[in-house]
Amino acid sequence: QVQLVESGGGLVQPGGSLRLSCAASGFTLDYYVKGWFRQAPGKEREFVAAISWSSVGIYYADSVKGRFTISRDNAKDTVYLQMNSLKPEDTAIYYCAAKRARLTTTEDYDYWGQGTQVTVSS
Repeated sequence: QVQLVESGGGLVQPGGSLRLSCAASGFTLDYYVKGWFRQAPGKEREFVAAISWSSVGIYYADSVKGRFTISRDNAKDTVYLQMNSLKPEDTAIYYCAAKRARLTTTEDYDYWGQGTQVTVSS
């Protein structure tokens, strides 16, 4: 059974940085696209970033472009989200996801993590 486990969330001041990690276990997700989504209180879940197996293909939501960086280490079956210049509106539960399909910004992923809370507040 595939499990995706996120870590690295927490409380940070505006302008600060966090690095989220998402490790897979139970099955090696070779050739899987990996993505990050987030859900703020009272809002629908939204796309944040996605990365292809080779890391050649990368998509970002406009709201995070230039501030967030997605990367992956296939040897560790782990995907990362480096978040810089954080804003209060980045506060949300962040979820990682994986799918064996083409790179898109849609939510058609096969596997999801349980989420990690990111709070940006002074």
